Amino acid sequence: MKIKELQRICLEVRRDIIRMLGEAGSGHPGGSLSAAELVVALYFSVMKHRAKEPDWEDRDRFILSKGHCCPLLYAVLARCGYFPVEKLLTLRKLGSPLQGHPHNLEVPGIEASTGSLGQGLSIANGIALAGRLNKKNYRVYCLLGDGETDEGQVWEAVMTSNHYHLDNLCAIVDRNRLQIDGKTADIMQLEPYPEKWRAFGWYVIEIDGNNLAEVLGAYLQAEKIKGKPTVIIARTIKGKGISFMENEVEWHGQAPKKEEVEKALKELGERI
Repeated sequence: MKIKELQRICLEVRRDIIRMLGEAGSGHPGGSLSAAELVVALYFSVMKHRAKEPDWEDRDRFILSKGHCCPLLYAVLARCGYFPVEKLLTLRKLGSPLQGHPHNLEVPGIEASTGSLGQGLSIANGIALAGRLNKKNYRVYCLLGDGETDEGQVWEAVMTSNHYHLDNLCAIVDRNRLQIDGKTADIMQLEPYPEKWRAFGWYVIEIDGNNLAEVLGAYLQAEKIKGKPTVIIARTIKGKGISFMENEVEWHGQAPKKEEVEKALKELGERI
């Protein structure tokens, strides 16, 4: 798919996220918006998957480790045809399968229930190992938040990935430099961040995570790396696409009010 078309889908997905959160009155816009290019590129240009056959055993797998950003994943799955787009407006409502964290037994296309931060890469390791044991050629992608990598279990998983030389695994870090309590540098200094991953034996790619050309190039490069896992450290803007949300920490977990929904949709609509 051409970059121009992917850009249009990213705008539509961002509009979906704003509508969903406005309707629900709760949720996490900042990190959902920052990672749109990373997830849209995967589902529309990189991964092998079948919306009409979500359990196809040769599919590539995606694990959303930062599960609170599921509005993004729901919007992408709906746009891919896993379920009707209209269902997005049931986000967080009683009886809806689209809850505030993804549930793999309720939503087609969700590989694992996530949301307890720090666990997604461990799950991805297991799936990647299973693929090797079963002689499958699928790839596993795992999206983490940068604040999430404060968690010790992430680094245990990082060691495990390298120990088993999981070259069918690609981690992606949404490096937007903000987490619920403030700047990542103030909560837990992560730098020198790329060097940490390299020290644990990973191949590191650094990109602008909101630039689709760089995102697609990174995924292509990751597929070619053999003998070790790859991490894509994607520099992004929290709240990307909405002027009054960008780089504002309060939009980590705050839903827009009616007038803010209208303003955000207008901004995105003009770009479309």
